[in-house]
Amino acid sequence: MKNLKKWKTLRSHMVLDHRWCKVRRDEIELPQGEIIDDFFVIIRPDIALILPVTSQKEIVFVRQYRHGVGEILLELPAGGFNPYEESGLAAAARELQEETGYIADNIISLAILYDNPVKDTNKIHLFLAENVHLSSEQELDITEDIEVVLIPLQDVVKKIALGEISVCGTITAILLGLNFLSQRTATNQYSKIPSLDNKDTPDTARKD
Repeated sequence: MKNLKKWKTLRSHMVLDHRWCKVRRDEIELPQGEIIDDFFVIIRPDIALILPVTSQKEIVFVRQYRHGVGEILLELPAGGFNPYEESGLAAAARELQEETGYIADNIISLAILYDNPVKDTNKIHLFLAENVHLSSEQELDITEDIEVVLIPLQDVVKKIALGEISVCGTITAILLGLNFLSQRTATNQYSKIPSLDNKDTPDTARKD
């Protein structure tokens, strides 16, 4: 294994310190000695993202406009949080209820991943929520206009392949969640969902 070395930070200062966006400029020294004085890092809050599954084996999605790319996208409920003030699980449950009105009987941690380690500081916390059910109205922020969309588990992999679901964090959570559910054979509750290691495809997977 190659002996990789970390970069050395010589100095840092904030070039933008806004409540919605923080950017830091670092002067760094590379392992070979070269100096780069304009490496920009975006300081972002951690993100909690949740894969909500109903008792009818449907996934609760949110459909909303994303101004960064100028597109209306199909995603899983998610939002930023401060890990020093709130747990990822609590944030995921809160975002689920606020964006969809659904609550969960059980929430399981799937993974904690780096969101974009090239430039961003944050992590994304992925969760699976089982037996979610509608409990209340949405509680949306002024910038949010969200349509709740229910999609059968059997259809989500095909929608990813067709490009209808195209957000990285959402796709990662779906694949991890499907794999988790397919491996849990004790109850056999989800034995017929598309698996990452079986021969079923979105078009041929059996349905109840």
